[in-house]
Amino acid sequence: MNGSPVARRLRTVQQLAGAALVCCVLPLAAQAQKPALSPFPDDPLASVPALAPLAGIRGSELAAVVQRYDLDRRTLVRRYDAFDSPDQRRRMRAFNGAWRTRLREIDFDRLSQDGRIDYVLLDNHLRYQLDLADRQEKQRAEMVPLLPFADALLALHDARRDLEPVTPQAVARQLAAITKQVDSLRMLFEAPGRGDSAAAHLRGTAPKVSRTVANRAADQLDQVRSTMGSWYRFHSGFDPVFTWWLKDPDTKLNDAMTRYAATIRERVVGIPRAAVVAGRAGGAAPAADAASANTGPIIGDPIGAAGLAVDLRHEMIPYTAVELIAIAEREYAFSLGEIKKAAREMGFGDDWKAAMERVKDSYVEPGKQPEMIRNLARQAEDFFAQHDWVTIPPLAREDWRMEMMSPERQRLNPFFLGGELIQVSYPTDEMTHEEKLMSMRGNNPHFSHATVFHELNPGHHLQGFMAARHFPHRALFATPFWSEGNALYWEMFLYDHDFHVTPDDRVGALFWRMHRSARIIFSLNFHLGRMSPDQAVQFLVDTVNFERANAEGEVRRSFAGNYSPLYQAAYMLGGLQMRAMYKALVGGGQMTEREFHDGVLLGGSMPMAMVRARLAAIPLTRDGPAPWKFADELPASRPFPVRR
Repeated sequence: MNGSPVARRLRTVQQLAGAALVCCVLPLAAQAQKPALSPFPDDPLASVPALAPLAGIRGSELAAVVQRYDLDRRTLVRRYDAFDSPDQRRRMRAFNGAWRTRLREIDFDRLSQDGRIDYVLLDNHLRYQLDLADRQEKQRAEMVPLLPFADALLALHDARRDLEPVTPQAVARQLAAITKQVDSLRMLFEAPGRGDSAAAHLRGTAPKVSRTVANRAADQLDQVRSTMGSWYRFHSGFDPVFTWWLKDPDTKLNDAMTRYAATIRERVVGIPRAAVVAGRAGGAAPAADAASANTGPIIGDPIGAAGLAVDLRHEMIPYTAVELIAIAEREYAFSLGEIKKAAREMGFGDDWKAAMERVKDSYVEPGKQPEMIRNLARQAEDFFAQHDWVTIPPLAREDWRMEMMSPERQRLNPFFLGGELIQVSYPTDEMTHEEKLMSMRGNNPHFSHATVFHELNPGHHLQGFMAARHFPHRALFATPFWSEGNALYWEMFLYDHDFHVTPDDRVGALFWRMHRSARIIFSLNFHLGRMSPDQAVQFLVDTVNFERANAEGEVRRSFAGNYSPLYQAAYMLGGLQMRAMYKALVGGGQMTEREFHDGVLLGGSMPMAMVRARLAAIPLTRDGPAPWKFADELPASRPFPVRR
């Protein structure tokens, strides 16, 4: 391994940071109990690496291929900008299929290991895009009874992008006919006496769809309405004949679609009328209204066992969802045993929930949260400075920033978020008394002690810092199993290495560990159809002792559509994959701790199976690495290594 390209890159990067670490990090080791408040270096030259070794670093032969694909993809996304339009669907499917065909023309056997990794990653990405297109076709078919007119409207925007001339009078007739269709569909849901079979026979029968499909259709309707607004504005005022014919039909269609979306949300999805009306104010789409989006019913869009199997194949995880739930239940049992030990130290016996209640009540007073987060961040950085675990360049200690999170965002993200910018979640004066207590208790110092470094260094901030400087083209393959898994791994690693000295801090750390096990259980069970969102909220309250409002925010965030179906499972599963790798490579004497941790960061974001293939030089074929049953390779006793 010492002579491999990966090892040479690791040595180069560690040498680049070495002098700066001596100048700026080692003096901080003596200040572990009193973290430095400013990371600004006494010698600015220390944060600039020597450039000669940097100039000699080699990359992957396929970096330019990946970059070209990404550039071409972005070009087409801008060109075919009508969301889910007929032309967009056809073009992107053809584009990804053609790229996959071209990729097979490359001589795989002549590539280096990093070149083969990029080949496998790109092929895996292309196949997944085609799989997603198939999934979207099925979802679209489910929505057709509610939105039979959608493709006809989106095709108007496609025609505009093709620069086809418009026949205003004919299009006006088309929009008027679609408006009648929209109003007729709406009336099927709104008309009184819907339960009267005779009246229903005269009116027609409202389409029977699930709340999930209805919610998806209402969101799609908002997208169509937005696209039609763009289509109309392109012509209006520039073509007086167009405006003469279409001003009134366009206005009526817009109003009809707005009312129809509100009706779907109220009558089928179950969003209260007040929230729907608030979302409609000012012409805003109801789905875009922050209050209704963060306080209405949690719906979600489960993808089923078949969908999970496709997503797990994309992440190169050879387990079923049911098997992963069993792994999570074992991890939860370990954490439950550990938190009971901490509760006994605190004088609560096995009543770990009582111990956690005391921890939650340790919150700082209003206005002091930013200072507390800053001190915890510096404490973690100083703790790492005392060990040789991972390279944290001085500039990565200096460049991160902090902002406060709005009350609206806190309803969806009850805990702070990180990266180069850490966004702190804490009450504002406009929140209710109950909301303030929920936020303060959920962001207490002991909970935060275990996760500030998850967000900053060596977690998300260091990940982004390194990924932007090494194999940046691999941003295309970003996966939470790498980003969240690596950050969660550090939580487990520091728990193993006595970062949490007091039982209160250990309770804080174990809250998150239990939380990440619970995320796997509730998110996968939801997608399997075994658990509703309301049951998921109660599950978090019962098994992790969540504040109810924070549990609702967590479940809402999980299922609102902004995260992939496997995202919440990725935290602990990715962390366990790293622990299995650590055991094999560091425990087996093939790498030092610093080489291993730097190697994970320097290779860029990718499925953990590919990280393993890169670090251990595992042979690859065009189909990728052999299936890796990582759970079979976890340490027999946990935590690993045994806490001293």
